[in-house]
Amino acid sequence: MKQRFFLVTNKCPTFLKAVMSVSLIMTLASNGLKAQDSLNVISRWLNFSDAKNSLYHDLANQAYRQLDVRNDIISNIHSLSGWKLRQQWERSALADIVGTFPKKTPLNARITKTIKEDNYTIEDVIYESQPKFYITASLFIPDGLKKKAPAIIYCSGHSRPGYRSRIYQHVILNLVKKGFIVFAFDPIGQGERLEYYDPKTGKYVLGPSPTHEHSYPGAQLFITGSSLARYMIWDGIRAVDYLLTRKEVDPDRIGITGRSGGGTQSAYIAALDNQIYAAAPENYITSFKRLLQAIGPQDAEQNLFNEIARGIDHADLLEVRAPKPTLMITTTRDFFPIQGAIETAREVSRIYKAYGKSNNFRMVADNTVHASNKKNRESMYAFFQKYLDNPGDSTDLEVEPLRNGELLVTKTGQVSTSLGGETIFSLNRKYTEKLVRKLQTSRKDIPRHISGVLKAAKKLSGYHKPKVYHAPVFTGRFQKNGYVIGKYFVKGEGGYVIPYLLMIPDKPNGKAVICLNPAGKSIEAAAGGDMEWFVKRGFTVLCPDLIGLGEMGPGEYHGDSFIKNTSYGVWYLSTLIGRSIVGIRAGDVVRLTRLLKKNNHISRIYGLARGEIAPVLLHAAAFDTAISRVILIKPYCSYRSIVMNRLYKPSFVHGAVPGALKAYDLPDLAASLAPRKLMMIDITNGNDEPLAPGSDSTDLSIIKAAYHYRKAGNQLNILYDESPENLHGLFEKWIK
Repeated sequence: MKQRFFLVTNKCPTFLKAVMSVSLIMTLASNGLKAQDSLNVISRWLNFSDAKNSLYHDLANQAYRQLDVRNDIISNIHSLSGWKLRQQWERSALADIVGTFPKKTPLNARITKTIKEDNYTIEDVIYESQPKFYITASLFIPDGLKKKAPAIIYCSGHSRPGYRSRIYQHVILNLVKKGFIVFAFDPIGQGERLEYYDPKTGKYVLGPSPTHEHSYPGAQLFITGSSLARYMIWDGIRAVDYLLTRKEVDPDRIGITGRSGGGTQSAYIAALDNQIYAAAPENYITSFKRLLQAIGPQDAEQNLFNEIARGIDHADLLEVRAPKPTLMITTTRDFFPIQGAIETAREVSRIYKAYGKSNNFRMVADNTVHASNKKNRESMYAFFQKYLDNPGDSTDLEVEPLRNGELLVTKTGQVSTSLGGETIFSLNRKYTEKLVRKLQTSRKDIPRHISGVLKAAKKLSGYHKPKVYHAPVFTGRFQKNGYVIGKYFVKGEGGYVIPYLLMIPDKPNGKAVICLNPAGKSIEAAAGGDMEWFVKRGFTVLCPDLIGLGEMGPGEYHGDSFIKNTSYGVWYLSTLIGRSIVGIRAGDVVRLTRLLKKNNHISRIYGLARGEIAPVLLHAAAFDTAISRVILIKPYCSYRSIVMNRLYKPSFVHGAVPGALKAYDLPDLAASLAPRKLMMIDITNGNDEPLAPGSDSTDLSIIKAAYHYRKAGNQLNILYDESPENLHGLFEKWIK
């Protein structure tokens, strides 16, 4: 069929306008494409063919610039004194970003079972790294010890059974047969320490991957300014403390090793505990640059608060130990990039050379995938035999793994059902309660509190006030009955663009509304939608696809912690560089308000946001008074609620600011808007459950108090259990 195209303007015949105003949801007969697709702004621009990955690339590019600064510092170290100064800095920086460890409390260690095997004995042990925070472990003791022996802590990688998996048993039993005492303990969320497992149904609440048991509570920890790494490192440090209580162990000959996630743990623990003399992390060490270029950040414990922003890379974990013996165990086809490992080893070798101890550091690499193999295992055995003064044959031996159930430490096979006690969630909840009490105290002095909140929110969110405003690029227009829809994009903060739709009424009233929808701009622009309602009342309406949303996302990167369609890894990347996704998006919203005022003769700008995108508008409006009114539809009430709910909605994480609860929460930003008009409709908790009136006093009291203080109580409307059909009626009240 021959196709015909018409240019529709305000001077076009009425019947043509009517044809073009048919619902954008209908299918275009001319080409078979859905009309909704025509609301895409950049889909046919080759220059933006990778736009959906913009969020990851923008964050990664910022990380590369920060890593370049670090590399310049390292390249200018040319003496032992220079390296020693670097080590002092590394110790201080690591201590700061990991955070203060708890006080050392009694381990209350007890042996639950003893198993006698040929040539060795196993003692199953429970100890407490913090009061009632139970760690399940097994101590493997070779027979025939005549004096104190070297001991090796074994850290398990990401396997459900922890150190009971066949390959980990193979390594442990080989070390035992070579005369080493081995202490293996369960990491959080693995082995007998599952925190999201339902014994009644036999199902994993978050899915089968151990990384989910790490990242889900790990996000809550980051919001409070803590980290899962801190807890896992402390478990390992207390494992060292337990070994020091054993008469069989030589305290001067303690080593540590582990593969994959165990490589992460062993690297961090060895960097922060001086009692560990020899360390051999396996299948983990690379470099942040190569990691971000390849697979991206991994689960929670592999990331420290603002780690890259503070100038820490994988190499620092090894350099801070120098000149103590260290072995990097790698494989050439690992998903942790081998090139990064090579570059890190090259850097680390410099500090060992400066100390005159080049032989104390080496890297081994075999040509295989992310796996344990014989060549690398034998290199590891020989390393510990040499540096822990326990000579012998380093041949990898065939061993008989223990049978299922033999290494269970608790009666039921899980701490939660055998002992109860604390969990990561419960410990962090107690910490959160302290933070909230401090916030509540600060909130008593409203002017001073709000001033401090705004400063802290800008810093913690990584908000950058726009300095340069670019002209928009026009890509198309639809003529509708009484208004036009323009399609535009404009450059954002980084090397990406912000596509947006602009509805302009035939008779504008000089006011504008920015609409933010987590599902993207096309939803808002549908016939009968919010944008159309406002434009028919004379408002100019702008609806963007912010970075990571709509045409600009969500991207292909999932990482190893992809929970309910939410990539935790991309949020961790923002944490590593000292930014937040919400802070970047808020900056772009401010950019759009300036664009509206400059190009459309707008006198007043209002903001509307739905669901998990509401924190973006709150931050933007708090930082920019040009947004004179705000309406939030089904926003979650607070970061506190995410942290205080054992189960929360994963997609809320992208709107969270790492470390926020140390200084502010979302209600504090809402309070800062007073006396501007604010309407909040159908507020939810952190698990997306609707709040009932009176159940929200902890979060909403500061908002009410601030509006009362500013004598603007009539400007605040908090509404519950509203029918969707009544929404436009509420809009009518809001715009008056």
